[in-house]
Amino acid sequence: MKLAFTLAYKNLMGAGLRTWLNVGILAFAFILILFYNGLLDGWNQQAKLDTINWEIGYGELRVDSYDPYDPFSIHDAHKEYNSEAFPMLTPILIRQASIYPHGRMLSIALKGIPSDQTQLELPTSFLTPEKGTIPAIIGKRMAEAAKLNEGEEVLLRWRDKNGTFNAMNVTIVKIFDSDVGSIDSGQIWIGLTQLQAMTGLSNEATYFIANKAYSHQNQQGWTFVNQDKLLHNINEIIATKKVSGSIMYLMLLAIALLAIFDTQVLSVFRRQKEIGTYIALGMTRRQVVGLFTAEGSMYSFLAMLVGTVVGLPILSYLAIKGISFPDVTQGMGVTMASRIFPVFGIQLIMGTMVLVIVSATIVSFLPAKKIANMNPVEALKGKLQ
Repeated sequence: MKLAFTLAYKNLMGAGLRTWLNVGILAFAFILILFYNGLLDGWNQQAKLDTINWEIGYGELRVDSYDPYDPFSIHDAHKEYNSEAFPMLTPILIRQASIYPHGRMLSIALKGIPSDQTQLELPTSFLTPEKGTIPAIIGKRMAEAAKLNEGEEVLLRWRDKNGTFNAMNVTIVKIFDSDVGSIDSGQIWIGLTQLQAMTGLSNEATYFIANKAYSHQNQQGWTFVNQDKLLHNINEIIATKKVSGSIMYLMLLAIALLAIFDTQVLSVFRRQKEIGTYIALGMTRRQVVGLFTAEGSMYSFLAMLVGTVVGLPILSYLAIKGISFPDVTQGMGVTMASRIFPVFGIQLIMGTMVLVIVSATIVSFLPAKKIANMNPVEALKGKLQ
């Protein structure tokens, strides 16, 4: 085996430019696979972490009638609760409302949340009575859509539990910046007690946000949705992106492997006398096949070396500095940070290395197995059987 690798190395170095062209394109495919999958893994981790910290916590306990995808369910989606029976939970009440910024009308979801909550990263500490008549916080997307600034007042109209319309000015005390668009677009947040008093829904909520220590127990009229189910959409998007992206880098890998395959076919054709000499000197056909297969697989090892030397500083820089994306991606409806930090885990690196090495070995063996059918006398004459 040592002799086979020694001969294979010398033959590759003797091939010169042809060897390094094959190694270069295989190394490029290796780096591209790592980069793309690392970018998606980084996006996945950031999106999940942001969604947990800003929106879902460690699960949601919802009123049975509440469907977040059905706006018509909001009107009746509220239920009285006993705070002592719901420990380690942050209540949120949702009502439909309208605002009238600069003579325009916008339909919004008016959400009430305790001003002293610490479960979500929403800046609810600004929702204190002394901040304004009805202090409110909004996200940057909502601020851009409504053309509102901090300190500005806007007319809010809502309906109480009896269906009676009421209106009052609210003061925008804080505009927060979040990568989670689902807690921002078309929404205004005010204090929970304030909203309960405005609507007459005293001590009622639409759903609760669970913290890490929460242990669910069945509650009549309430349905618990765990974190995995709430993150399902993000996981589905990432999985779809990985499948579509794999087509691109597998095509590039296939081109590199095709180059190796053609090189091996050419080697078997041009080196017939060398093959016959090996057999005449006592090497078995299996050993000769192993020698040519080792030559092909060595392309992948050299590619790993070149890929490490070239790709390590580039990928390390991207992992530390991140990759900036334009603000237009913030309106796509998915959780996506303006700067994503790729994640290159050991499993990803080792898996990609195994993929490249095994693939190169297989395509090297296919033309080399023809050697097993060669007649050594004909091979010494330079003629294929």
